[in-house]
Amino acid sequence: MLSTKANVAFLRKMMQNVHLAPENNEDDLYSGYNDYNPMFDTEDLENDVAFQQAARTSHGRRPPVTAKIPGTSSPRPLATGFGSKATSSMGRPMTGTIQDGVSRPMTAVQAAGYTKAAVRGSSFDPLGQARGPASPLEKKTSDSLEEKMKQLEKKVNELVEESCVAHNCGDLKLALEKAKEAGRQERELLRQREQIAPPESINLDLTYTVLLNLASQYVANEMYAEALTTYQVIVKNKMFSNGGILKVNMGNIYLKQRNYSKAIKFYRMALDQITSCHKHMRIKVMENIGVAFIKTGQYVDAISSFEEIMSISPNLKAGFNLILCYFAIGNGEQMKKAFKNLIEVPLEVDYDDKYISLNDDLHTNLLIEAIKIDSLSQIERERKSLAEEYIMTAAKLIAPAIETSFAVGYDWCVDAVKASHYVELANDLEINKATTYLRQQNFNQALETLKMFEKRDTRVKSAAATNLSFLYYLGNELEQATNYADLAVNSDRYNPAALTNKGNTVFANGDSEKAAEFYKEALRNDSLCTEALYNLGLAYKKLNRIDEALDCFLKLHAILPNSAQVLYQLASIYQIMEDHNQAIEWLLQLISVVPTDPHVLSKLGNLYDTEGDKSQAFHYYCESYRYFPSNIEVIEWLGAYYIDTQFCEKAIEYFERAALILPTQVKWPLMVASCYRRSGNYQKALEKYKVIHRKFPENVECLRFLVRLCTDMGLKEVQEYITKLKKAEKLKEIREQRVKSGRDGSARSRKEGSGDSGGTKGERLSAKLKALPGTSEPYESSSSKEIDASYTDPLGPQPERPKTAARKRTEEDDFADEELGEDLLPE
Repeated sequence: MLSTKANVAFLRKMMQNVHLAPENNEDDLYSGYNDYNPMFDTEDLENDVAFQQAARTSHGRRPPVTAKIPGTSSPRPLATGFGSKATSSMGRPMTGTIQDGVSRPMTAVQAAGYTKAAVRGSSFDPLGQARGPASPLEKKTSDSLEEKMKQLEKKVNELVEESCVAHNCGDLKLALEKAKEAGRQERELLRQREQIAPPESINLDLTYTVLLNLASQYVANEMYAEALTTYQVIVKNKMFSNGGILKVNMGNIYLKQRNYSKAIKFYRMALDQITSCHKHMRIKVMENIGVAFIKTGQYVDAISSFEEIMSISPNLKAGFNLILCYFAIGNGEQMKKAFKNLIEVPLEVDYDDKYISLNDDLHTNLLIEAIKIDSLSQIERERKSLAEEYIMTAAKLIAPAIETSFAVGYDWCVDAVKASHYVELANDLEINKATTYLRQQNFNQALETLKMFEKRDTRVKSAAATNLSFLYYLGNELEQATNYADLAVNSDRYNPAALTNKGNTVFANGDSEKAAEFYKEALRNDSLCTEALYNLGLAYKKLNRIDEALDCFLKLHAILPNSAQVLYQLASIYQIMEDHNQAIEWLLQLISVVPTDPHVLSKLGNLYDTEGDKSQAFHYYCESYRYFPSNIEVIEWLGAYYIDTQFCEKAIEYFERAALILPTQVKWPLMVASCYRRSGNYQKALEKYKVIHRKFPENVECLRFLVRLCTDMGLKEVQEYITKLKKAEKLKEIREQRVKSGRDGSARSRKEGSGDSGGTKGERLSAKLKALPGTSEPYESSSSKEIDASYTDPLGPQPERPKTAARKRTEEDDFADEELGEDLLPE
């Protein structure tokens, strides 16, 4: 038991280590520390009975006075024990010590609301919500260099992502700009990082990504030199462990530039760095090497590449290229071997047996119908179609080279296919054989080949009958075409080609209504059967159902926007509807597809002529004449145009060409002579008329021109031509009377007259003469009458010349007779 003096010394020693806190009016942690507390007054402890009693025994101990809990009135007792620190009722040590008679407050419980400032009746606020909102957090400063580099690295990644997105959207220019900006920002990042960190801390992945994206964007923009430079930076940097694989990309660039030797070099370098575990990539690179060898004509080296591929991982493309190489060097036996290897390539496609329902379960049938059209089934169909295309192309290629003839070689290919898992392709090959005969214009062999399928299964029979119907239809053998069309339709009612052929045979027989029904049935089976839709439009046009025909051709134009036949039919329909502006628009689209078609150009010129636009009509007629200078209608229009514009010398060129094209018609030489006469070259006109007279001595119009010209020029030959004119007119009159009497006679006499060769010749000559201008009027000759030398100009009446001469003398005399006023006289 400690004495009173010992207790006092202990307390004083404890207070020496206590630092008093300054006063704070705002509930400071150490506020009130210097306040006097009578509890720690040690001077009266000797006279304190209760303290002395407590010192002697633990019984009767008086609880000390402590701070009160806010809102309570009773003090919280403290328990003390001999030789121990003062503790609270919970057994925790007191934080206050006694020094110089001053007690230190207990601050450990201040966070729970026990403060000196708490007064009686105040609310309990342990969270200090009454103080108001807390002050905002201080923003993190970005002044540090490390933070700046992190932001810059983030920006570089964002630029690379934006470049990739722009590339996928098709904006190649923007993608390249973003890639370049990412490269600049990444170089700035490297410079800053090298200043504060060792080289090992550089982000190589980011650098690799930026450079690879930049090179890819250069390739997309066809900037191959810059792309190669960028790839070289990656490849030469040994810090990029996988950079050597990018030599494949460099080889692709050289292949696009047709630098095949360098392409092969880089492909081989890349192949050396690709491990065997990347089997698929190695096969692709080897295929590229083989293709590059084919481009350079090194077929032996290409064969070694493709043979290695076929021994490691056979595929259709490599097998087909191998056949091409053997065909190039002319090795027939190796072609056979390569063809067998091609058809033995596993297709990895399930056959259609899984789509066959074995029961009537509705759920199973719906499931089968669903998987028939899913994406996986579509991929299988595409792969199967590609395999068939490779095999059929290879068969057509090697068939003439592996045997003595095309037929024998094709039969060998068919037998080889029948022995493989492409059995269904054998029938298609045989039909293709018939089609090849058609391309070779060997119709008899094509017919014999197709007739072999008449007793085959339904699908093959329908295809063969369809082709046979088409062949007979082209040969204008409508009866045979109809029979095979019926056979094709009966074999497969859902074959749109068979229904179209059937409609064609009915249309050729004149039943357009029934033909339209077959075309519509073909369209119901296949809405994309363009032949049926086109023929349906023609049938409606023949039936004068213009609106329906227009609807058909507009639908067809949406499917085949560049079809010349469809564009022409649309223009023709609008011309029938007398909508010339629309017809011209469609014809303008048509000449953008076929700019050298003379018929379309002449039709366009005719429409512009109808609209009154002579300049545009002249342009398109000239273009039509340039591509086809033998169209009489175009020649006649151009000649008439030059005559209307009073350029008769230019018209002579066109009429002379017409005379060369139709030498038996006197119309064109007469027009040439008239052009000479109109241009004032009477001597040339006279010579031309003489030539016409020697070739057509009985032509009355030519003789009349000769009489007129000789009379005007005072030539001696006029009397000779007058005599010939009399004889020609008399002969003409006799022939006209004979024709008239033949028409008025009996049917029998008409029949006998038609059988007479002289009468027939006379009728033909009369028809020719009637075709000339002015020859339809009969000429009556009499000895008492003068010779009628009048004529009708085949070029039409000459335009009246404008009167530009000086005024007549009479007008001047009339003016002179008038009396002049004083205002008009000179001063």
